[in-house]
Amino acid sequence: MVVVIASVFSRRTGVATPLLLLVFGVAASYIPGVPVVRLEPEWILSGVLPPLLYADAVRLPLTDLRRNIRMITWLSVVLVIVTALAIGVTIHLIFPDIPIALAIALGAVVSPTDAIAATAIGHRMGLPGRTTTILEGESLLNDASALVILKAAIAALAGGFSLMSAGAAFVWAIIGASIVGAAIGWAAVAVRTRLHDPILISCISFAVPFVAYFPAEEIGSSGVLAVVVAGLVAGARGRHRLPARARQVDSTNWTTIEFLLQSAVFLLMGMQLPNLIQQVGTDGADLLLVVGISGVTLAIMLVVRVVGLLARYMWAPSPKRAESIRERLVDLDARLDEYEPDRPLERHRLERLRKRIARGHADIEFERAQPITGRDLVVLSWSGMRGVVTLAAAMTIPHDAPHYAVIVLVAFTVAAFTLLVFGGTLPWLIDRLAFEEIPVSVRRREVGNLLETILDTAVDNVGHLEDQTIDGERIDPVVIERVRFYLDQIAAARDTHQRSSQAPDVREQAIRIQRRYLSALRDALYEEQSIGSYNSRTYDRVTVILDREEGRLDSVGRI
Repeated sequence: MVVVIASVFSRRTGVATPLLLLVFGVAASYIPGVPVVRLEPEWILSGVLPPLLYADAVRLPLTDLRRNIRMITWLSVVLVIVTALAIGVTIHLIFPDIPIALAIALGAVVSPTDAIAATAIGHRMGLPGRTTTILEGESLLNDASALVILKAAIAALAGGFSLMSAGAAFVWAIIGASIVGAAIGWAAVAVRTRLHDPILISCISFAVPFVAYFPAEEIGSSGVLAVVVAGLVAGARGRHRLPARARQVDSTNWTTIEFLLQSAVFLLMGMQLPNLIQQVGTDGADLLLVVGISGVTLAIMLVVRVVGLLARYMWAPSPKRAESIRERLVDLDARLDEYEPDRPLERHRLERLRKRIARGHADIEFERAQPITGRDLVVLSWSGMRGVVTLAAAMTIPHDAPHYAVIVLVAFTVAAFTLLVFGGTLPWLIDRLAFEEIPVSVRRREVGNLLETILDTAVDNVGHLEDQTIDGERIDPVVIERVRFYLDQIAAARDTHQRSSQAPDVREQAIRIQRRYLSALRDALYEEQSIGSYNSRTYDRVTVILDREEGRLDSVGRI
């Protein structure tokens, strides 16, 4: 009930929900009879974090991630390492009582961003899709980088640090996690496609993040990254392989789980805060030390992020390079037109090469139509909110470490400050930057163009209506007219709900033919998504249209 109340209050006031939940948690801790909350970090890292990351990863389109991978890698790997080291060295120099290893551990704890609040605000305020994708991709991948650095820093606290072993562990964390995550994601979709009950399909999906996390941790790689890779693979394959009803149930369930877990962690962390403040005094430290370390940490975080984004922006590929690549693609495409393969294998390779060329053209057009501008950099710089991962990672620092309570309280302070200041002012900032929103007419035109493209491809693959047969028999002319009307309605993106007055055999024929074309439409849409000539929201809209048609056919078939 508190979570729901905080969420409703947040939407009406604009205050970030996580911040409200922290405040509610602190207030609840002073209510007589409320027990002292002590969260075990393993419950967060192994029980809460995997489903949260999976829920985000499964929704992120692979095409968007691929196109922004350079910026996302820069933010989630390079800046995380630089931030952790810069904070660690600076804190140790200013506060010599803080060991260098513990200071770097603090830097690793506060280095990963949490994009949930930023993306929620961005969607509401009309933030460009590319900026939102970068924020989401960064928050997915930077957790793995931060946790690997944190493990190395904790090992150094115990006297077991080696630069060579830390570097090898970082490389293996990426390689091992990618292998495990890709295998689990692929296997999960393969298993789920063999089930026909949406409830059972959804139940399998609940296990996927944990099945990916624990094996990866057991082999010494990053369980967090394995979950992200599994979610990306499962999301990409699931859009193509799973029935619409199962994906709709999945989406609702995961949205609810993500909301409850995220909110519960902030609420419980707030209930733990007064006990931490009391522990700081018990350890002989004072709150001025916490404030001082927090101030230095926040200043370094902001400076590193701004400078890092500017440096990446300065090193971005020039338009001349993109034009050079486009000319080479045009030349290669012209030479392929002169080539006539004889064998099926050669024809298959030619089609794959043409697809790569089309993808290259689409990527260049994407960069031209949606460049990263100065306004995007401002939003990215100001979207460095910290969240659940920061709070959970802080709790993994050994309790017997010197100034443990101070370090954990600093992590709390940084998370709360970024949510309050950055999250609270981000809507105002986005509004002042006045991003240009894509007109509704342009979006509708894109949807129509994509529908027309995949319809043409589907007809080419399945064949014309007049040539269709069922069990070797030509279909009824009434069915031909009905399916033609059905395809026209899809092309127009209008409702196709209508009651059937035809005989059952005619209706059954119509349903089977419609399913044949609908399957071909999905295949064509999947191919178009892999090329990426359209905006991600356009693909989502067409997916909704096809899902609606599949649901209609399912309901008609049960009549």
